Amino acid sequence: MDMSTHTPERRRRHASRARTLAGTLALAAAMWATGPAGAADGTEGLPGDWLNRFDSARGAAIGGARAALADEPMAALINPAAAAWLERGAIQIGTTRLFEDTSVNGFGIALPATGRPSIALNVLSLGSGGFERTGASHDEALGTFKEGNLAMGLAVAQPLGDRLAAGAQVKLVRQSLDEFNGSGLGFDLGVIGRLPGGMQLGASAVNLGGPTIAMRMRDETYLRELRGGAAIPVNGGNGLLAADIVQRDGADPQFHLGARFRLQALELGVGYDVDNFAAGFSYRLPNGLQLDYAMSDHELGLVHRVGLAWRFGGFSAEAKASPAVFSPTGGEPLTRFALKARTRADAAAWHLDITNASGAVVRTFSGKGQPPADIVWDGKDGTGRPLPDGDYTYRLRVDERGGATLQARPGVVEIASGGVLGTIGVAR
Repeated sequence: MDMSTHTPERRRRHASRARTLAGTLALAAAMWATGPAGAADGTEGLPGDWLNRFDSARGAAIGGARAALADEPMAALINPAAAAWLERGAIQIGTTRLFEDTSVNGFGIALPATGRPSIALNVLSLGSGGFERTGASHDEALGTFKEGNLAMGLAVAQPLGDRLAAGAQVKLVRQSLDEFNGSGLGFDLGVIGRLPGGMQLGASAVNLGGPTIAMRMRDETYLRELRGGAAIPVNGGNGLLAADIVQRDGADPQFHLGARFRLQALELGVGYDVDNFAAGFSYRLPNGLQLDYAMSDHELGLVHRVGLAWRFGGFSAEAKASPAVFSPTGGEPLTRFALKARTRADAAAWHLDITNASGAVVRTFSGKGQPPADIVWDGKDGTGRPLPDGDYTYRLRVDERGGATLQARPGVVEIASGGVLGTIGVAR
């Protein structure tokens, strides 16, 4: 095909548009019209921008503030050290639908380990709709062309003691534009540290030494990026505040802010990503499944992300009450909590909190090291006074040496002094 009728300036403008749609989510239409040279901060639409700015539904819901978080396989794309702190193995899929039939699809798998490095493998693909090809005068239609990008990242991470983990990632990327294509390799490095009180700090350096892709007109090198962030647990670990600062080559610093709040099996997120607001949720389904959704604003409309993750094995805490309904004055005067925890590091302490319908803690059991196999509760508060009938929520928390915390899914137990009239479901 004779590409002389499709000028280099026109090709670069269309390629910039496809990359921008996939990655920036904050770029105005006026910037697209000027091409890469017209970007305000020097980064929008440039090579690798689609990958630098990618985020999963779970991450996008908190504005992309992910440098200090280890909560899913795709977190390793932001900071490869995240693979070392994942609590459970996980398989993750997700899709982001953008504009003009452009979409980004992802697959990730993480295998945490103890005593040896943990790994995370992620594959992302960008596919665009058809872009119009015109002649030299820009008024002659010569059909359409498409752009596609594929990236594969393999992260290997290892804890360096109780409070610090480091990771490295090698990335293979492939880009196609019309009938031209090229490939390149790049490397990422990252660290995540844990402070007393549960606060985490993270830093990463992305696209070190490439990837550089040789296309027909010129070589395209992905932008280097330095990122630092912090994540602070709040409300007893049921909430999270996170913030990142990002510095890309030749650009002004950018900020990402976000917060999460957990309500039983539902987790809500809000965030601010450069110039856009975002919100989303995660819902834990039975058998380790989790559904993620995020929505972010853009001048051309809302962007929607959907993800599904399945967690297995790994490190976790569990608590289950039996019977789930008991009567301190009847034939079932006690309930027994079966406790179980598998920790990465040695367990420092455990806590089983029981709260009433108002969320106030009415009884706490705790101890050092691993939790016992079971705990018996007679329906009384910490002072020995009988509690009124009703539903009570219980939750096990296990603190590891080094600052990590495992939290079991909350469950519900009912006090019925008039006798057991039925059963209720227990959240799993």
